[in-house]
Amino acid sequence: MTTPARTRIGLHTAVSVVVGSIIGSGIFMKPATMAAQTGSGWALVLVWIAGGLLSLCGALIFAELGAMFPATGGLYLYLKKMYGRFVAFLYGWAAFTVINTAAVAAISFVCATYAGYFLPLPSPDAETVQRLAWHIPGIGDIYPLKDAGTKCLAIGMVVFLTALNATSLSASGRLQLLSTLAKVGVFAALIGGIFLSGNGRFDHLTESAPNAPAGMDWLRACMAALTGAFVAYDGWQSIGFMGGEVEKPEKNIPRSILLGVLTAMAIYVLVNLAYSYALPIGVLAASPLVAADAMAAMLGQNSGAIMAAMVVIVTFGAVNGNLMSTARVTMAMGQDRLFFAAAGRTKKENGLPVHALWIHCAWITVLIISGSFDMLADMFVFVTWVFIIVACTGLVVLRKKMPDMARPYKMWGYPWLLILFCLFACYYVYSVVAFEITAYQAGKIPLINSLLGLLITLAGIPFYGLFRYRQPANKPGGPPNR
Repeated sequence: MTTPARTRIGLHTAVSVVVGSIIGSGIFMKPATMAAQTGSGWALVLVWIAGGLLSLCGALIFAELGAMFPATGGLYLYLKKMYGRFVAFLYGWAAFTVINTAAVAAISFVCATYAGYFLPLPSPDAETVQRLAWHIPGIGDIYPLKDAGTKCLAIGMVVFLTALNATSLSASGRLQLLSTLAKVGVFAALIGGIFLSGNGRFDHLTESAPNAPAGMDWLRACMAALTGAFVAYDGWQSIGFMGGEVEKPEKNIPRSILLGVLTAMAIYVLVNLAYSYALPIGVLAASPLVAADAMAAMLGQNSGAIMAAMVVIVTFGAVNGNLMSTARVTMAMGQDRLFFAAAGRTKKENGLPVHALWIHCAWITVLIISGSFDMLADMFVFVTWVFIIVACTGLVVLRKKMPDMARPYKMWGYPWLLILFCLFACYYVYSVVAFEITAYQAGKIPLINSLLGLLITLAGIPFYGLFRYRQPANKPGGPPNR
């Protein structure tokens, strides 16, 4: 699909899409969980640094792929070139059912949660929530009525932004650029306000919680905490989904990915240093609204309300950034006849994936109703990393399969950095599954999020057979003539 020039986006907007997709809800919700897991402020900051460096390694891989294949579809397109239609479909199915839509659902849930700082968002009593739980055998329980008011507000936000993105790419692009600039201001205010208050203590960084893990338990806890960091860093691959709509994509896609990840990493490390300066590790670990609580502890309760408003602004922009990019994967699948054909249809005048956007909106609504932030976030990050491993090995395949193809950007440190990154990614995926199974058996978590994500991904296999069967015989990849 060739997008009209008037709807293409330049480097600044591309960077804003990457930064906007990365910096969303995770930095406001996950530090508390991560602090409880690591048990100390310095370990919390270390995990954020490690998460940023590992994400940067992944960004280098996707920068090469994005420059090689500057077309709409992102990882779906790359996997099709690497391994063929089946593997690409599994990713596209997972992206629709788990990865991309769950990311939007999780961020919108956080935005609505912080809006609850100002708005009364009612929820049924605990007995009603428990009585209407949905049980998934071998996986756990889902509570659709939990935080009902918050979920309704989140759904309304997703519907509004879907309508905007279905109307005008330039309008949604301007909103994204403005929201990214607002994010820079928000984090400057947060970091500066906390440190300049003089009311915190750097000693908090060296304090340990009474139940802080030690030895191998500490290492396992840090690996589990990395999931929270990866939730916050997720989104660096988003501009690849819109590759066909970027000006000079062979240059601007790698630049936007690398600039976006480095910007997010700098902000995240500084923000977590500020959190640890403001709050003792025990208070930080128990904080439901850590950004607002940290600011309130330094400058009083009124500043907490201001910070909560800023979080709403930041996460609102993150929802928009993710909606902009992720529907393009489903559109590409529809055009390949590996999804419902309607998903591949676009607006004639500007090429916008209107049908894919509204299909995403419907499924995001289901995910918001069905799950909590932690469930959705942990699920989509785990499945994302499974496919990142596939993409890493696929880069080697492409180097051998297409040795003469133009590569405007080549991954730095290849192949040793790629090997180290793959080894870590494999260990990370294994450790997440092992940790969640142990925690579920001990009654600490209600759901094995990683296995649920894999189950939903594998449920796409029969749909692949259905879509392949329905393809016309004269279409590439369609069933043979009988």
